[in-house]
Amino acid sequence: MSAKGITTPGKQRPMQPQPDTIRAGYRGSGKLDGKVALISGGDSGIGRAVAVHFAREGADVAILYLSEDADARDTQTMVEAEGRRCLLLRGDARNVARCKSAVERTVRTLGRLDVLVNNLADHVTQSKLEDITPAQLRTTFENNVFPFFHLTRYALAHLKKGSAIINTGSVTSFRGSEHLIDYAATKGAVESFTYSLAKNVVGRGIRVNGVAPGPIWTPLITSSKSPKEQREFGKDTPMKRPGQPSEVAPAFVYLACDDSSYVTGQFLHVNGGGYNG
Repeated sequence: MSAKGITTPGKQRPMQPQPDTIRAGYRGSGKLDGKVALISGGDSGIGRAVAVHFAREGADVAILYLSEDADARDTQTMVEAEGRRCLLLRGDARNVARCKSAVERTVRTLGRLDVLVNNLADHVTQSKLEDITPAQLRTTFENNVFPFFHLTRYALAHLKKGSAIINTGSVTSFRGSEHLIDYAATKGAVESFTYSLAKNVVGRGIRVNGVAPGPIWTPLITSSKSPKEQREFGKDTPMKRPGQPSEVAPAFVYLACDDSSYVTGQFLHVNGGGYNG
């Protein structure tokens, strides 16, 4: 464990093969022109893909990340290559003050806030419930659930009619996971948080939705699975393979832009046809 109990989510630079962040043929069409998005866990994996897709659609982006500085700089380079600004915000999102600061710095530096993507997460595999210690359980919930509340709380002061909040869930909250019981429970909390918050803020004209990925090739996988497990990863889906971040991020684009103006309190499932991981 590191960073006061957080298992390092992993670094993207050493991964082989490298995750696909955005398809070469993806064409932006100005769906997010002039918007500003704050993405937690935006340094790599799905978060990076969302940041780059948002940038290609015209948004400036702030990314909050734990400590993976090289990955964060790579994301910044990719966003800036799209002609957009990228603000790097380093720190532990379990810290309430850090969440408040991330929102305030985003607004101060980029001028506004239109889209919040709550995406960060961590997990520790355990074969038996008895092996999940009280410390692990507490850390998993403090990292995977609490920042969603804190970032959203401070973001709501800046979000306006037409703004969007998107929460990253997981197929595990819908199907369960025998080896990730506490992680699946946190994603169940994110699911309920999404449904409830959507009802709470719909009167303000703010939409709240979620994306529930299945097995996606990200640093969290290579940092938590053995080489053999990595080779088998995703093969138990109907598509017989893991997905790429580039295949998930367009779902976030849809939920962030006006194409989904009549969608709130929903989850989009990007999972290769189902997954029992």
